[in-house]
Amino acid sequence: MTSHSSRADGEVWDPFGTLHRALWIGGGQWAGKSTVARRLAVQYGVTVYHYDYHDARGHNDRRIARRAALAEPTTEPDLDRMWVHTTPEAMATETLAGFPDRFQWALDDLRALVSGHPIIAEGWGLRPELVAPIVDSPRRMIVMVPTAEFRDQQVRELPRAASLGHPVSDPAQAQSNRLARDRLVAEEAVRRAHQLGIRVIAIDGSRDAAAVAEIVADHFGPYLPEQDRKP
Repeated sequence: MTSHSSRADGEVWDPFGTLHRALWIGGGQWAGKSTVARRLAVQYGVTVYHYDYHDARGHNDRRIARRAALAEPTTEPDLDRMWVHTTPEAMATETLAGFPDRFQWALDDLRALVSGHPIIAEGWGLRPELVAPIVDSPRRMIVMVPTAEFRDQQVRELPRAASLGHPVSDPAQAQSNRLARDRLVAEEAVRRAHQLGIRVIAIDGSRDAAAVAEIVADHFGPYLPEQDRKP
């Protein structure tokens, strides 16, 4: 039987050619992926797909349906168990294990997206090992990861990074676990990217968002039509 996501020959189902023509920005949390993508949208006229927005909202019904199909509880897991009474290693393992299913939901979104401009998909769930089988060249993807120092800076300056945002019994422990998990997940993205020949940019705060966006645009240069570029 052929699934909706692939054909019998293993080729990813791509009815409008959107997936194979897309450009991808993956990497770690708090690296500025969304900011760079928005800058490219304004400067080069590209269409941007924000993975994190859909993953936190439109995909939740699919997440619940998947639990039901697996005979798992459909209620949200206990927050203390998820964030406090665990280890960063266990959290990272669980997160990485969930990315393939979540990636399929993102592909479904992208299959229905048709644009006269290049499409850039960005988000931490767009993993190198998941994107690589779809693209015709590793240059269609770039991975952005924050250095430890820049991650600390983001935690100090970004309200959404500074706290978990969920009611738990020990917010400090939960935040510590979260940050350590994010580091492990980012390190795995870097490892996979290096294996697959996908470029990695370490974001250390020495360049502003405009400068990083210029680096990313240069990397994607062959896929950004000249007529879409603006001086």
